[in-house]
Amino acid sequence: MTQIPPVDVLIIGSGAAGLSAALRLPSNVRVAILSKGPINSGSTPWAQGGIAAALGGIEDVEQHIRDTCRAGSDLPDVDVVRRVVESGARQIDWLLSLGMPFSSESSPGESEHLHLTREGGHGTRRIAHAADHTGRTLIETLLESVYARPNITLFEHQLAVDLITMHRLGLNDQLNRCVGAYVLDIKSDHVQTVRAHQVILASGGAAKAYLYTTNPDSSTGDGIAMGWRAGCRVANMEFMQFHPTCLFEPRAKSFLISEAVRGEGGVLLLPDGTRFMPGYHPDAELAPRDVVARAIDSEMKRTGADCVYLDISFKGKAFIEEHFPMIHERCLQYGYDMTRQPLPVVPAAHYTCGGIVVDKHGRTDIAGLYAIGETSHTGLHGANRLASNSLLECLVYGEAAAQDIASWHDSSKPATHPIPAIPAIPEWDDSQVTDPDEAVIVSHNWDELRRAMWDYVGIVRTTKRLERAAHRIALLRREIQDYYAHFRVSKNLLELRNLVEVADLIVKSALARHESRGLHFTRDYPESNPELAHINTICTPQSQPVTASAP
Repeated sequence: MTQIPPVDVLIIGSGAAGLSAALRLPSNVRVAILSKGPINSGSTPWAQGGIAAALGGIEDVEQHIRDTCRAGSDLPDVDVVRRVVESGARQIDWLLSLGMPFSSESSPGESEHLHLTREGGHGTRRIAHAADHTGRTLIETLLESVYARPNITLFEHQLAVDLITMHRLGLNDQLNRCVGAYVLDIKSDHVQTVRAHQVILASGGAAKAYLYTTNPDSSTGDGIAMGWRAGCRVANMEFMQFHPTCLFEPRAKSFLISEAVRGEGGVLLLPDGTRFMPGYHPDAELAPRDVVARAIDSEMKRTGADCVYLDISFKGKAFIEEHFPMIHERCLQYGYDMTRQPLPVVPAAHYTCGGIVVDKHGRTDIAGLYAIGETSHTGLHGANRLASNSLLECLVYGEAAAQDIASWHDSSKPATHPIPAIPAIPEWDDSQVTDPDEAVIVSHNWDELRRAMWDYVGIVRTTKRLERAAHRIALLRREIQDYYAHFRVSKNLLELRNLVEVADLIVKSALARHESRGLHFTRDYPESNPELAHINTICTPQSQPVTASAP
């Protein structure tokens, strides 16, 4: 078993958010980063598009802000959007200083500069990228720097079970501060106690709650569920983004076809070759993702087609191999040559726009606990995420959380920022449980939950469908909790426990929003309600969802 020592900062998650936060922390701060699989197995390496950054001056910044708010259906917090967008150029410069090999170009008479692409919802080209594998290259760049930092230790195959707070320890007369986590060593099946002065949740989203998703198997909502159980508020969980163009090929395990393909001119076609997006939105294929996904869903249901087609073959082989080498190579493995034919595509669950409510520093409702990246709700995305804003958000809030944490470890300010002592924490007790008697129960419930979410809480919803989902989730939740109470924990059981928690939050939030806005479209309330603009759906651990202004 891998032993994790007490640390100053425990980071749960090894994607762009977690790694960037670790690198921004001072070298005197001891940091442990947990990954529940290989260190590069999270969602970030799957990101093909790039990092949205307004590099064209004040006018570009203002347009990026407008594009973000428009895509988010008036729900983004404008102050948050401005703060994130205005830091875009600084984040790109930081990555360049680490050696990030962004794609570049040069024009006659000009020096070499970054090549910027365009994606849906953006009014201009502003996506800095590394060909069509930006996420993978970003992780490689960050890891190279992390490996060079002796104060940072990476631990693979470690799954956090639950957060340890003062209230969990029975110290209800004290501030409910987070002081660590119980962590399962997946290879040894042993749960250990990890003590930390501060904890950062950076474990990604919850798209694996759905049967079809572009996300890796690790996207099971662990951070959101743990934060919720610990007492954090959660917001806007009804806004689950479905990526419009996932390769329709069972062997590909929901391989994503980047938005940049449409940004570079790709068009969507029906099986008979008819283009349909101009009839749905003035921006056609470059409309926001929710519009494109609903259009595809509508056309598939209207025509009875299993999929639609994405065509960029008219751009020519040289262009496609230069701009989309990874996508082209992967599609060839399944018999599709995008330089010669359209690709079959369908929508799939992609990004969790809601999450744990945080402030501008990434701080949650619990002292010492931070949430960044897809795990968090910052107010940036609103009802729909603008393409390539997610990696930017990871970098901005990774930096913000690190700066706030660093102030607690600044030796020049011991009087104003004393670090509270960590109380005695009992070890994990599994003496009263036994080994699971029927592992098939976990796999069956996993499948039933994801199918119910896909069938009843998908791209188009109704109140009746949501109520059916709520009923099934309640039954599954009771069964899973009973299983959790009586048997030793395992990776599959813990992930299922977290998924049913976030599925319940998604359904409750969707039932509470009596309008259609952004990613939440319901036939019972097909129009947006202007009175609900800038109003978030907030869930608190002790109550039903409520609507509230952005924090």
